[in-house]
Amino acid sequence: MKRRDLLKSTVPVGASFLLGDVQHIPDLQAAQKPPAQDSDLTRYAAEFALKLKYEDIPAGIVSLGKKSILDGFGLALAGSMAQSGAISRKYVGSFGASQEASTLIGSSFKASPRFAAFVNGVSIHADDFDDTQLAIAKDRVYGLLTHPTAPVLPAAFAIAEANGLSGKETMAAYFAGVEVETKIAEAIAPRHYVDGFHSTGTCGSFGSVAASARLRRLNLEQTLCAFGIVGAEAAGLRENFGTMTKPFQAGHAAENGVAAADLAGLGWTAAPQILDAPRGFFHAYGGSFDLTAIQGKLGNPWSFAEPGISLKPYPSGSLTHPAMTAMLRLIQKYDITAGDVEKVDVGTNQNMPNALIHHRPKTGLQAKFSMEFCMVVLLLERKASLAQFSDAYVNRPEVQEMVSRVNFYIDPVAEKAGYDKMVSLITVHLKNGKSVTDRADFAKGSPVDPMTMEEVNAKFRGCAEYADWSKSKTDAIIEAVSDLERAPDVKQLAKLLTR
Repeated sequence: MKRRDLLKSTVPVGASFLLGDVQHIPDLQAAQKPPAQDSDLTRYAAEFALKLKYEDIPAGIVSLGKKSILDGFGLALAGSMAQSGAISRKYVGSFGASQEASTLIGSSFKASPRFAAFVNGVSIHADDFDDTQLAIAKDRVYGLLTHPTAPVLPAAFAIAEANGLSGKETMAAYFAGVEVETKIAEAIAPRHYVDGFHSTGTCGSFGSVAASARLRRLNLEQTLCAFGIVGAEAAGLRENFGTMTKPFQAGHAAENGVAAADLAGLGWTAAPQILDAPRGFFHAYGGSFDLTAIQGKLGNPWSFAEPGISLKPYPSGSLTHPAMTAMLRLIQKYDITAGDVEKVDVGTNQNMPNALIHHRPKTGLQAKFSMEFCMVVLLLERKASLAQFSDAYVNRPEVQEMVSRVNFYIDPVAEKAGYDKMVSLITVHLKNGKSVTDRADFAKGSPVDPMTMEEVNAKFRGCAEYADWSKSKTDAIIEAVSDLERAPDVKQLAKLLTR
């Protein structure tokens, strides 16, 4: 029984806890004991971030990471066009023109590294089109850990641009940050996500601070303090999915790391063992953690390789993607149009409706977390691009009518398959009385069916075109990222990302 359920069953309605009542919570003393594991994971993560050399990163990992870096820059361009992009730029602009050293991607504006990290983090996550950390453990919901690039790349790029740092330095910080973020997300108990925390905002803050502390040249003790500071900043709630506050949480995570590193560099102090202390991040935010998922595992194996990072083919929640993969196969195989369809059944495990919460969406943001809409847009358009996830498109009468024809339910077959997969069962009932079915366990873009570099380039070009970016700049950005490790500094790349 969870503690909150125990309290509900033992405390009379209207009763309140006073300090003298704490003895009635039976597990309080146990919760205050030091963790059974003999570990100092904060120091381990900090040392990894500070000591990693670019030359230590295997060439195959660098190639995988470049896909996510290019993907992130493309999404920052596309996301700069979102309403949240305009609002965040206006918000940051209200602080004045001091220390304008870092590019707000997709615009002609600059800001301090802290606020550039915030704006660019919001933009990368604005369309929910960014990369996804995969989870394959049996007690985890497949694919639902973090969006690793959104909190880390903006922080690393902003600091690197402001200080004229090289491509190698920027990449080493990015890889260190992503590795710290993803391993922390793997280690924390599944309760963290299931009960409502948005791990991109929480765990992502630690990825950002790992990258920021490294690029700010902090020493180990300062870095431990920076981790402690960012632990106090880490936040994000899944109830905000389908609103502008979901990308805010990613941008805030990117900002958190820069702010924490800057404060620590000035002498600000914090608890030096914030991850696994009895009242630290893992215990407060998750209740427990798996030491074996992180101790000795940073860079061994790299998360980019195992279990892998997924790139998204569609600008919607990753849990919609296997079903979309299966639906598009059916549409193409049987030449199905929306007018042919009587009803669509989509069966998944119970954790997927827990994230895809908008069954009758009214906004483009809600549509990203609507299995029903994602089925409908494929039936109507045979594609699902940025342009379709808009308020105007979602509220078209034919879209709303078709949404009512989709039955999204928990299927016992998908449930039995386990939560470490995204089993999606599609049945399309046609008006001629026939039915066609398909099943997908994974989606395009996952390590099982990865995007090639050519496909990533094509996605980037689509994002750049959506932002009305020139072809010459688009081509130059692709080339710059492909040779990023050879760049003496990242300022030229920043110019290409400036309107």
